[in-house]
Amino acid sequence: MIGSEEAAFSALLERHRRELQVHCYRMLASFEDAEDLVQETFLRAWRGRSGFSFQGDGPARAWLYRIATNACLDFLAAHPRRAVASRDVPAEVAWLQPYPDRLLEGIAPAHTEPDAAVVAKETIELVFLVAIQHLPPRQRAVLILRDLLGWSAKDAAAMIDASVASVNSALQRARATIKQHLPARRQEWAATDDPNESERRLLRRFVDAHERADAAALATLLAAHARAVMPPLQTWWDGRDAIAGAMAEVPFQPESFGRFRLVPIRANRQPAVACYLRRPGETEFRALGIDVLRIEDGLVVEMTSFSCRPLGPRFSDAEVPDLFPAFGLPQTYR
Repeated sequence: MIGSEEAAFSALLERHRRELQVHCYRMLASFEDAEDLVQETFLRAWRGRSGFSFQGDGPARAWLYRIATNACLDFLAAHPRRAVASRDVPAEVAWLQPYPDRLLEGIAPAHTEPDAAVVAKETIELVFLVAIQHLPPRQRAVLILRDLLGWSAKDAAAMIDASVASVNSALQRARATIKQHLPARRQEWAATDDPNESERRLLRRFVDAHERADAAALATLLAAHARAVMPPLQTWWDGRDAIAGAMAEVPFQPESFGRFRLVPIRANRQPAVACYLRRPGETEFRALGIDVLRIEDGLVVEMTSFSCRPLGPRFSDAEVPDLFPAFGLPQTYR
């Protein structure tokens, strides 16, 4: 391929970039790894472009999904990861990272097939990402291809070089396993994609409670059984009182810890906030982390906090992902 043919092939790759990134993200649960695997997918596709005859976008899309799926499986084989099997350990998926909603906007502007299935809320939320990480990689791939993307058993089998019978068996096992790791009420609270006014009002109160360092106000927004987790740390709080008490003890101490500034955002089709912190004596609010909220019945039932700054002496700057650029956010506010 030369000239216009190379340009057309590059355009083809770019047309599918976002949905392939979502696919890799589901496989890996890490935004950074998903970005890397999309690049690996494009590299493999570029190398193999001369042996593939494109007849419409459908075959090209299937071909790219096959490459991306196998790139992820190869990555997981080389970097084995194991999700913790107990809900008593909150950082079940230590490598979990949030996905910016703004990167989903160009994939499925309306509920039309096939792209709508790529970004349906219940298939991108953090709780679902955590659940499918409990599956062995090939079962995870089969579940995503069959139940999330709607590929036939025959097509899914071709993508991972397996038999139809083995794909059907893997899907049954995957469905049984994932039910054990999803909240019982999931179908109730994952009914819509767009935030309603009640949710927006709750988020404004959440922001206000943090900026005023008001633990009592925060407590009124939490369900009694709420949980706060901070992957990759084995640090968590169970229950409204425990969360509010922990916040009052350390971060809600402006004179010693500093003051917060929160910016409402969306991540994983969920309400979220970007947290900035101005330490005592500093003049700027610096990027601190991203909190993603899960809401049931108008109350926060889970806060997942992703730090963008080193968390103590065990972490260096290089080990803490800088998630703010992916969300289109500045590093500082005055």
